[in-house]
Amino acid sequence: MSANLLDFDAAGLTAFFAERGEKPFRARQVLRWLHRGGVGDFDAMTDIAKSLREKLKEVATVTPPAIVADRLSGDGSRKFLFDVGAGNAVESVFIPEDDRGTLCISTQAGCALDCAFCSTGKQGFNRNLTTAEIIGQLWQANRALGADPKGERIISNVVLMGMGEPLANLDNSITALRLMLDDNAYGLSRRRVTVSTSGLVPAMDRLRDECPVALAVSLHAPDDALRDELVPINRKYPLRELLAACLRYLERAPRDFVTFEYVMLDGINDSDAHARALLAIARRVPCKFNLIPFNPFPGSPYRRSPSPRIRRFAEILQEGGYVATTRKTRGDDIAAACGQLAGQVDDRTRRSERRIINVHKVAP
Repeated sequence: MSANLLDFDAAGLTAFFAERGEKPFRARQVLRWLHRGGVGDFDAMTDIAKSLREKLKEVATVTPPAIVADRLSGDGSRKFLFDVGAGNAVESVFIPEDDRGTLCISTQAGCALDCAFCSTGKQGFNRNLTTAEIIGQLWQANRALGADPKGERIISNVVLMGMGEPLANLDNSITALRLMLDDNAYGLSRRRVTVSTSGLVPAMDRLRDECPVALAVSLHAPDDALRDELVPINRKYPLRELLAACLRYLERAPRDFVTFEYVMLDGINDSDAHARALLAIARRVPCKFNLIPFNPFPGSPYRRSPSPRIRRFAEILQEGGYVATTRKTRGDDIAAACGQLAGQVDDRTRRSERRIINVHKVAP
């Protein structure tokens, strides 16, 4: 069976070539063609010996997930739908801004965590994506977007904030992250690559040790009772453990900070008292806050907090001495905004069926 070369970081590709009697520099050459050049045709890798190119055709492929839909928002955001096989498709979103171009990448087909306000979680879960399917989203988006007038890549930042929990697919996520940082691949600064987690504490420690990129934590509540409801993984790793893991994460880079993401839900977590409780958390962990206006999806029981309420919430945090930004809603006309990514998932958890059964059980 042919190996998909997009599954390998530098170490993996070097080992692949060594097993076939090739020197390490061949792996670096191919890595540059694959990721710097976006080249998937071995014949086009012109500085590689023809004999090696012929060998690669026999033992390897370059197979990213296929783009099956490409939609452009009125605000310039662009959503890609990728086919990952067996009835599953995942979404990525490119968000252009004045000073950067950010690609939001998925790491799972669906999500097992079932956060109350997230459309992805309501679809259930099928499987982890492979490294090739994760990095392949960046590979394909780079090719689709092209370069700016100066010849520079348009994508300058990558966030693992799409469908799925990246730290629940840690091995494949780390391999993809290493490719993003590798100078022979995408060459991104670790501060331009962000992993968002709902709080898988042991995996946070391993990410710190193996690939300490920027960290965002989906907080969404200042106390355990409310967070248990909104982010069910909190029942396993409550706030005390999560905040301790955040502090450990920053030990490797004391000048860094954690970004606490906080979705604004009308009448649920958006009061002045909630904001002041967040300040108590902030005093324990170097951080900034990113307030996210809730983006509705079919069947959701929540409403977006009114704009004046969001502004007041941010003011309280800022008066407490902390940076608190409000995320601009982008791509909601194509269901590409934060929390709206759903793709297509063949749910092996049968979550939606169980939800219907439970509704019938409690019905009068």
